[in-house]
Amino acid sequence: IAAAVDIWARGPAALPPPRQPRTPVLPVEGERNVLITSALPYVNNVPHLGNIIGCVLSADTFARYCRLRNWNTLFVCGTDEYGTATETRALEEGLSPRELCDRYHAVHADVYAWFRISFDHFGRTTTPQQTRIAQDIFQRLLARGFLLQDTLEQLRCESCGRYLADRFVEGTCPFCDYAEARGDQCDKCGKLINAVELKNPQCKICRGTPVVTPTQHLFLDLPKLEGRLEAWLERTWAAGDWTANARHITRTWLRDGLKPRCITRDLTWGTPVPLDGFRDKVFYVWFDAPIGYLSITANYTDQWERWWKNPEQ
Repeated sequence: IAAAVDIWARGPAALPPPRQPRTPVLPVEGERNVLITSALPYVNNVPHLGNIIGCVLSADTFARYCRLRNWNTLFVCGTDEYGTATETRALEEGLSPRELCDRYHAVHADVYAWFRISFDHFGRTTTPQQTRIAQDIFQRLLARGFLLQDTLEQLRCESCGRYLADRFVEGTCPFCDYAEARGDQCDKCGKLINAVELKNPQCKICRGTPVVTPTQHLFLDLPKLEGRLEAWLERTWAAGDWTANARHITRTWLRDGLKPRCITRDLTWGTPVPLDGFRDKVFYVWFDAPIGYLSITANYTDQWERWWKNPEQ
């Protein structure tokens, strides 16, 4: 505080010269290196003020603060572009998912540029780098025995020749009998729904009646990781960097025991699964999208691992 008061009294001339920006921004030995990301905005809409405040503004404020402190700072973000929401919106607009993503990625980039959000790089998740890194992480999990196979029952539309993701199904809610419930949630009673539980299900594309069909999927074997996760959490909780709310939510998940989580989907729009027997499937967007932080950095610089695999700096 005394140093801040002293500099304030002496005015801007007392400030150190601003850091000259390098391209690309890479970690520098002996300096404070700061990598900043913000939540990847979903691509299928035009961002509004609430999105900007809730998504990128706080990270932008912190990035500006870091640069004013002359810390070596990299700030990356990008649009999250895979998933059923993109397919649904593309159908509504008569576009392919790629065309829809190209359109809205440009809209997002223009809006954030207008607000002068100070990204060093604003990318996207539908890139060759995303495919390469996501598939590499998948192969590492597979080689280490952290994946398992199981059968799920899903709705399949024979007329369309496809399994129907949750957002492609509508029907009557099994809890409150609301006639326009979605395959993942009822907007009337708010309860989460498994699509096969819907009464009178209909395919949103052709309005045909789908049938329940078994299909093989891959799961992340979270119970096998539970012990290592708990040990890691205890170490990081002891460091004091977690909020009380974050600790409480995490403890609740662990208290109830982790369950295997499905990481594949019967869709065409997504990162392909590189495994025989599953090559007609893609990765579930919540397995795939967080890897976007790595791939967006990799599209910014081929030395991306110096940021993501460099704990000493």
